[in-house]
Amino acid sequence: MEVGEVVEKNFLRPIDNTSIVQQVIDRLTYAMIYKELRPGDKLPTEMELAASFGVGRNSIREAIKILVSFGVLDIRRPEGTFVANGFSDKMINPLLYGIILDQSDSLDSLKELREWIDFGILELATEKAAPEDLFQLEEQLNKLLEEIDGGDAEKVFVADDNFHDAISTAAHNSLLGQIAKLVRTLTSEMRMSTIRNMMKLGKGGELKKAHEDLFKIVKHRNDSSARELLVEGYFYRYNILRK
Repeated sequence: MEVGEVVEKNFLRPIDNTSIVQQVIDRLTYAMIYKELRPGDKLPTEMELAASFGVGRNSIREAIKILVSFGVLDIRRPEGTFVANGFSDKMINPLLYGIILDQSDSLDSLKELREWIDFGILELATEKAAPEDLFQLEEQLNKLLEEIDGGDAEKVFVADDNFHDAISTAAHNSLLGQIAKLVRTLTSEMRMSTIRNMMKLGKGGELKKAHEDLFKIVKHRNDSSARELLVEGYFYRYNILRK
């Protein structure tokens, strides 16, 4: 290949006239999936994309606007438009809205999803947690135990979130961690209600034990009881999901 020669990319072939904006989005998405476009790559200009795809610049502009809103593309003025380099919280939004707007009864599905995600993260954490991860996890556990003794349900909720974030960190899998964060977002109201309910019932001791047991599983790298603990633990036993 000669120096300066432009290699024609497969994703730059012309597209037809149906659902033009969506096809532009799909074409750029497939280009990222198949590594024709990589994180940090600069896209051709709107004019160049319009000419390659055989569509109007307005369609290109709208498709790019949507992908920017999803956190997939990044506009850097005056340099141009680039493929995002790293995860953005905005990437969670399309999935979040899709679940929120699902017309089916998704409460049981959310419960099952959280069970599987939590179990997967816990299993990875038992395998991959480094000494510094265990130190951070124990710190978050101690803060959570203090908040439970303090009796403020809202502070307990925050400490609980931080504790589970520490387990996700110990699992060393950023994708799974982000999915877990999404699931916790979707179940935040239910988890808050559960914690309030337990505090009112005087079940702080059980709440503490559930988290202490989770810590021991990670620390001693013994996940044999993880499934039972997660299924029978406070989140499911005091089932606010059906209230």
